[in-house]
Amino acid sequence: MKTLIIYYSESGSTEIISKVLAYNLNADIVMIQDLKPRDGFKNRLTASFDAFRENKTEIYPPTLNLENYDLIYIGTPVWASKPSPAISTIIDSCDLRRKDVILFTTMTSSGGAATIEKLEKKVKARGGRVVETFTIKTKDKDMNRLMRDAESIIDILDLKIYK
Repeated sequence: MKTLIIYYSESGSTEIISKVLAYNLNADIVMIQDLKPRDGFKNRLTASFDAFRENKTEIYPPTLNLENYDLIYIGTPVWASKPSPAISTIIDSCDLRRKDVILFTTMTSSGGAATIEKLEKKVKARGGRVVETFTIKTKDKDMNRLMRDAESIIDILDLKIYK
């Protein structure tokens, strides 16, 4: 079974988690880039509004060929209790039929469960089957702590069984 991790990261926390997963699970990894500026107060406000309204955004890569993968991890930060626009956009462009999907979110405080619920609906609408989900709180955690948290999740959820 070949595994792919798809993620978007603004602050770097989701990227750290994704890289730890990829390394420990021997998975390929793709970072989705949001081509719309998201830094600075005004742009962050717009980003939250875009997430809340579930607006699409221009991304790179604009689509992914998932033909060679059986298991897909999709990771996103929580924005306004919703997935990032970049992850919503890529999910809507992918064929997830006959794919097992594991969803994960990173968040500073709350909104993870609502974000996972939204992602599950999107994945199911694209034909995917969600087999596992998890959230990781990132507030006040350094890179080493985030890496340990990701390794713990792999063990706690026994994610290696999906290989």
